[in-house]
Amino acid sequence: MIDDRIEREILIQAAPERVWPLVAEPGFWVTDDESARGTVAVEGQSLVARHSEHGDFPIRVEKSDPPHYLAYRWVSAFPGEDLREDNSTLVEFTLTPEGDGTRLRVVESGFAALPTSDDNRRNVIKDHTAGWEHCFTALAARAE
Repeated sequence: MIDDRIEREILIQAAPERVWPLVAEPGFWVTDDESARGTVAVEGQSLVARHSEHGDFPIRVEKSDPPHYLAYRWVSAFPGEDLREDNSTLVEFTLTPEGDGTRLRVVESGFAALPTSDDNRRNVIKDHTAGWEHCFTALAARAE
């Protein structure tokens, strides 16, 4: 059986007010386009996050509840395709104050429904699992 979700969390030594603007940059986890820095997610907004090596990733902001929760849907396994419910995963960020810091949790779900082979689905999950670790390290460095 193939997993349908990835769950990761990190404690960032910065207040939620410092972490939120970074998480609210649409596509921050995939883009290497510096022009995305400082932008803010708007519920219902659709955009394309660009990565110089991996291509274009359509993203839609599903829900925004600053500074606690943000959900995006993105075409992660099929760069460049139009975003549809059946070819995208849901990425949910939850920010919780913890001491002087912020517990940041991400849940990416919907892998089981992706219209691709089981081998490719496993590769996507493996890549994203490693990707979230890298992303959290970079985000923590920016916030702290």
